[in-house]
Amino acid sequence: MKATAPAGQPWIKWVLGLVLLGLIVFPFIVTDPYSQQIVVMALMYGALGAAWNLVGGFLGRVSFGHAVFLGVGAYTTLLLLHHAHLSPWLGIPLGGVIAAAIAFIVGRPTLRLTGHYFAMATIAVLSVAQLLVVNWDWAGGATGVEAPIANSAWLLLFRSKAPYYWIAFGLALLTLWATIALVRSKTGFYWRAINGDEAAARSLGVPAERYKMRAFVLSAALTGVWGGFYGVYIGFIDPDSAFNLTLSVQIVLVAILGGVGSIAGPWLGAAVLIPLAEGTRVALGSSGQGMDLLLYGLAIVLVSLFLPSGLITLRLRRGSARG
Repeated sequence: MKATAPAGQPWIKWVLGLVLLGLIVFPFIVTDPYSQQIVVMALMYGALGAAWNLVGGFLGRVSFGHAVFLGVGAYTTLLLLHHAHLSPWLGIPLGGVIAAAIAFIVGRPTLRLTGHYFAMATIAVLSVAQLLVVNWDWAGGATGVEAPIANSAWLLLFRSKAPYYWIAFGLALLTLWATIALVRSKTGFYWRAINGDEAAARSLGVPAERYKMRAFVLSAALTGVWGGFYGVYIGFIDPDSAFNLTLSVQIVLVAILGGVGSIAGPWLGAAVLIPLAEGTRVALGSSGQGMDLLLYGLAIVLVSLFLPSGLITLRLRRGSARG
């Protein structure tokens, strides 16, 4: 997948400022817990899409196994909390570190592959991870692991979901800052060069293997951190919910819908898709079970047909037309 949206559009700063202001005032205006939860999930999926975008968008390696790193982060955080009473303030970053280490191990053989071979390899890794955790008794096996019931800021456990809104908001800002810094650095330039023509990049002296690994590891680390937050926020994790291909596809889809290879794309995709999917599920109730998955599939088809570079190109096209 090719990078699409230029980074320096002046309107992006204005939009970003308005979005940040809106997110700050939102919980004071809308106090409904369910509405706040939708925003939290949109922030989480936007961040997960942004992390995936480092590999799938800027580097051009489509991974369908990123749920592995989400699951590793969630399991690390909850297991350390459950067995060692270690605060998630420590467990969440540790989950990111462990996810990065696993990405380094997995990336050694898989990053040598290209195209659909790499995508299939990541799906295989996801299946193996699920099988291993199902048979790991210390991790709860097939039944999973729960967070203890408490009301403690140190343990990131609250009776109300409201504090998690601000934690998600802070993590989203950190993720946005990290991705902008990476994409605009020499590392990001090398990623785009490898994506455009790896052989040409190598001939110009770009150490492609090192920078492909860097993208994979950093993407996994960010995903693992969000996995830790997800585990504490939900309060429960099991192999089916953590190492789930549908979850990986959702992460990919928010990036594709918004625009791969652009900084704002995954956030835009999540802002549209997550509320739409939740609204559909609520409106149809039990009779609409699985409709969110149908919606995801329809979104892929429509974007592929009419906006192959994502929703982010709508504003870019309008700007070009006026120019």
